[in-house]
Order: sequence, then C-alpha cells, then structure tokens
Amino acid sequence: MEIARRFVALWGIFLLCWGPARAGHSHADSSFSIAFGSCGSQDHPLPIFDHVVEHQPDVFVFLGDNIYGDTDDMDVLRQKYRQLGSKPTYQNLKKHTDILATWDDHDYGKNDVGRHYPHKAESKEIFLNFFEEPKDSSRYQHEGIYHSVYRQVGDKIVQIILLDGRTFRDDLLKCEDQTNKAKRYFYHLDYVPHSDPEMAFLGEQQWAWLEGELKRPADFRVIATGTQFGIEYNGYEAWANYPHEQERLVQLIHQTQANHVVFISGDVHYAEISKLEHADSYPLYDITASGLSQTWRFATPNRNRIEGPIMDNHFGLLTINLTGEHPNVMAEIWDIRGNQRVEHTIPLAEISFPKD
Repeated sequence: MEIARRFVALWGIFLLCWGPARAGHSHADSSFSIAFGSCGSQDHPLPIFDHVVEHQPDVFVFLGDNIYGDTDDMDVLRQKYRQLGSKPTYQNLKKHTDILATWDDHDYGKNDVGRHYPHKAESKEIFLNFFEEPKDSSRYQHEGIYHSVYRQVGDKIVQIILLDGRTFRDDLLKCEDQTNKAKRYFYHLDYVPHSDPEMAFLGEQQWAWLEGELKRPADFRVIATGTQFGIEYNGYEAWANYPHEQERLVQLIHQTQANHVVFISGDVHYAEISKLEHADSYPLYDITASGLSQTWRFATPNRNRIEGPIMDNHFGLLTINLTGEHPNVMAEIWDIRGNQRVEHTIPLAEISFPKD
C-alpha cells in the first residue's frame, strides 16, 4: 500500500498529513467523507467497524473513550489498547481507511478526570504509539495531544482539528444540591456550570495554538472534541459546564472569521445533532456520534437538538461537497443494522460569515 506525503503551498507551506492510498474509493475530487465515533469497549467485538468500511470513508476519527482504560496501571492501559488493536474488525478498519484520534476520559485515564490525572504523560505516549503517530508529528513537541491535519480535495482544503479536552482541564464543579434526588438521578445532574472564568477547559497553550489554526486558510473545518460543544447544560460533562470557555470559542471563530466550521463530538452513548445559535456567529452544528459499542438508557433534554437521539450502536458520517452550485456538508448517522437513522444537509452558505 503506497504511502503518499506531499507539501502544498498555501500562503506558506502546510504539511498535509496524507495517509495510505485506499483501493476502491470512488469519491470525486470535490467530495471528502469523514466517518467518526466514540465509546467503544475493548471487550466488545465492535462489528460497527465493518459497517464503517462499507461506506469507504476517506478518514475515520476516534473521538475518545476509544477504550475503557480507567486505571493507574500503565501496563493495564497498554493491554487494553492491544486488545482493541487485535480485533479483526479494527484491523479491517485500519486496512481500509486513514485513522485519526483524540481522547476523552476513559482512555485518557479515569472517569471525568482532567489535568490532575497523575499519569497523563505516560498515557499520551501509549496513545500515540497505538495510533502510530509519525515520529515527526508536532504532537511529540508539546504537552497534550491536540493536533490538526489537512486534506486536499481537488483545489480545496479540509482542515481537521483534534482538540484535547483532558490534559489542561480544571476539575468539574460537583452539584451539591440534594433537595431533589430523584430529579438528579434521572437527569444525571452530577455537575453545575463554573462561574469562575479562571477555570480552564483547553488551557492557554492550546488556545493560542487553536487561534493560529483558525487563521490558516481552509475551505472546510471540522473541530473534533471528546465532549459535546453545542448542547445546552444538562448535568453531564460538556463544554456547557465551562460556559466562559464555550463563549470564548464562539468569539474566537468570530474574531478569526473562520468560515465553514462544524463540530463532531462523543461521550454520551447516543447520537444527536445540536445547533447552537449565537448573535456573533453563524449556526454552529455539533454532530454527536457516541456508541460504537456502548448504549445508554435515556437521552437528556437538549433544546439545541435538531436530530436524534439515536440510542443504538452507530457511527457518524460527514460527506463534504465543496464545489458545484450549492456546496454543502451532509451529516448522517448509521446504526449497527446498516440503517441510515439521520440525514441532515447543511449548506456551506449557512455556516459562513456575511461578506462585507
């Protein structure tokens, strides 16, 4: 299988992280597809990967909880990654498409943990080794695993930004209200939003990097985040627990005038599409695909939800069409039985700032 690497001039030189050429792809030069998902246990056979391969995506993005490590023992963590890597379905996925990845709590370290996890450096090394990160990758040059890659689609550029919502994140603020335990149990009201603007989600180092990335030329941008960005507060882990950081990202998109941004996210063990409306931005869509092997008994309320929830095992798929009279991105959710459960088309004109 041929490995292609090339440099492309884009107001400077950008390294385009090309992966192996894949036989059987029939995408036109103007179209690019990204499959994605999260929450897959190493103890599960993960047949969903075979369904992904049937769709011949250009890239598959792991959004976190890629295994359930939940340990302080790095030998245990390595073994669980090996267990995932040895599965025939994972090998089939790896053979037929590029794989990109970020992490969430269970593969980073432990449930809901952030910057205080004591083994984050070792966990990073294990993560990068498992996903075969090239040794010249910038991920080895900074703390955390945030990263971006570029793919050329005809004469257009697709940018995939992989955020790290664990390495720098301050602790969540626990809900201390015990007055309605039944409501807290049903809605999983474990956490409340921070009111302290000093509480970090991404950390200043990652924020500075992200600003630089959003200033780089790209025709379409996917921001991959382990926890949901576009939902309203619901008591789970989410960007909504750090409202000042959520607002900061909206304002950064506005400040940089970064057009055509769509979020993909995981974590919650169901699928949905959220649409975050804000006076200073075009609509920010968040397509959540969370359930490669895991399921959940209910979906929490979310007034930003426009599609879903899908409670079966599933994966997400973005098909980005960058040319023609009406460029658009089609967001889909496909379940374990091969059924398309969601199809939602977003015109690129809708996710653009007005021209002066």
